Amino acid sequence: MKIQMQTSTLSFLLMLTSSQAFAPASRTFRAQGLDVARSAFVTPSSSSVLHATADSALPDPTQTNNSEADEVQRLRAMAQKLRDEAASLAAEQTKKVSDAAMKAFAKFDLNHDGTISVDELKVGLEKATKHEIPQNRIEKLVQKLDANGDGALQMEEFASVDRLKNQLDFIVREEKAVALEEAKRVKQMEEEKQVQEMRMALVNDAEPTASDKVVSVLPYLFPLLDSLQYAGPWVTSHPDNALAQAAALVFTLYRSISLSGFLAFFALSFLSSDLSLNRLVRFNIQQAIYLDFALFVPGLMAALLGAVGSGLGLPGTGVVTEYLSDGVVLGTLATIAYASATSLLGSTPDQVPFVSGAAKSRMVTPDMFDEEGKLVGLSRGVEDDDVNKEE
Repeated sequence: MKIQMQTSTLSFLLMLTSSQAFAPASRTFRAQGLDVARSAFVTPSSSSVLHATADSALPDPTQTNNSEADEVQRLRAMAQKLRDEAASLAAEQTKKVSDAAMKAFAKFDLNHDGTISVDELKVGLEKATKHEIPQNRIEKLVQKLDANGDGALQMEEFASVDRLKNQLDFIVREEKAVALEEAKRVKQMEEEKQVQEMRMALVNDAEPTASDKVVSVLPYLFPLLDSLQYAGPWVTSHPDNALAQAAALVFTLYRSISLSGFLAFFALSFLSSDLSLNRLVRFNIQQAIYLDFALFVPGLMAALLGAVGSGLGLPGTGVVTEYLSDGVVLGTLATIAYASATSLLGSTPDQVPFVSGAAKSRMVTPDMFDEEGKLVGLSRGVEDDDVNKEE
């Protein structure tokens, strides 16, 4: 019975010892149970047996640490060996590349002066690529690789034949891209030229011919004849003046035609919309129409002045009105003389205050048409005026 109890106790203690690695939190409780059991059931002889058995079952920590240190040292040695092998391979590869570059450089350096000229590079690359290379491409290649700018390639600038081929291919691609852009630009210029020709076909904006210059003066007869109505006081006061009598005769014939002023206005307005007429002719038509409109202003002023003078009994209103009429005639003659002389010289008479600006606003120019020939935008004259005002 005592032997069985000792055996059971030994088994129980071995179980507790093996479970210490998995249940550290219960170690204290089990140690207390071990002391109770040992005091109750174990004799001094069985205790020594128990200690010997338990010590033989636990691993030696010193032996474990030595094994791990050996493994780390082995891995470090392997890593160093791999690094040494990689460095050796890299050095070997670098040497091979350097040797190959030196051999290639020697083949290109025909005169063995230590540099490769443009001509030598051209000969060497044509042998390597087996086709002719333009001289300008070789020169561009040298410019790309020539670091010191001496016009030739040294060993450190030469690199390798493959690099030369790659750079040459890059130059070819650049040239193709430039050629493509140039082709696009030329095509765009041709399209713009065609559009401009189409616009010029729609609008006669060319330089005026000799006949255009003469015809462009004729529209000013319209405001000239209408201005003669203000020449009445001068004609009356100069009965023996041949010019005054001729002016009176012309004005009488002009007024003898029913609705002569309206007929002249509508005729000129219709002609101004004819884009086949030269630009100078169309501009003078518009300016003549607006100049004729301007003649209503002094007439209105004379009528108001006469009405005010008569109502208030002011003396001298007749003299003022006469001077105003003479000024209108002289101003109209001066404007027509300026416009006629400028037109006969082939220039546009666009310096008449207010009137020229109004005429420009009605002008149709080629740049007012889109690519489909549709009329769009403002007149070029109006745009120019707006720009001048902003400046």
